[in-house]
Amino acid sequence: MVTLAPTHSDTYTNSVILHNISWNTFERILLETGDTRNNRFTYNQGILEIMTPLMPHEHNNRLLQNLIIVLVEELNLNVKSTGSLTCKKEDLARGVEPDSSFYIQNEPIMRNKTSLDLTQDPPPDLVIEVDYASSSIDKLPIYLALGVPEVWRYDEPVMQIYSLADGKYIPGNSSPTFANLSLNTEVPQFLASSLEIGEMAMIRNFRSWIKTQVENIK
Repeated sequence: MVTLAPTHSDTYTNSVILHNISWNTFERILLETGDTRNNRFTYNQGILEIMTPLMPHEHNNRLLQNLIIVLVEELNLNVKSTGSLTCKKEDLARGVEPDSSFYIQNEPIMRNKTSLDLTQDPPPDLVIEVDYASSSIDKLPIYLALGVPEVWRYDEPVMQIYSLADGKYIPGNSSPTFANLSLNTEVPQFLASSLEIGEMAMIRNFRSWIKTQVENIK
């Protein structure tokens, strides 16, 4: 029998938890709700969280997406942005829709694909979770089970970078995807500055900072 937990809400999201949800029911919900919905689903072995992001959440998420694009441009990397792509595996009974996801190292493999099958495709190289404390399900073990190499968790004003190594996530100060730049301390400062100087000025400042870091690496 499906059971419903009380809805909780905060500044960033509204969410509801459903218990005793079978994998087939989860798949049917995904199919019936389609790709254009605003809700994001997290499924963990019978428990389904349905989360609706609010403006502060989406604002930070979009800013982080923009900073990722600046990083790949300045570091001369390719990227395939896959947004809240549903990442799921039936044999694990787990599925998750990140706030943002990207193929970078595996971009050539996924470049022309229009769907994801984790029985044969790699998971996204990088996923972003914003305002993580508002989630009722710990998504990190799900990403670990799916084999996602790098996870950024941003819980304003703190960002943590997790890198997959030896079967576990190692928290660190830098991103192996982006030339081991110390992004976990710098990115939150840039995001905060956007509230004072605006998004475009912040992005320009971030680009200048990246250029300086790249020059120092050479």
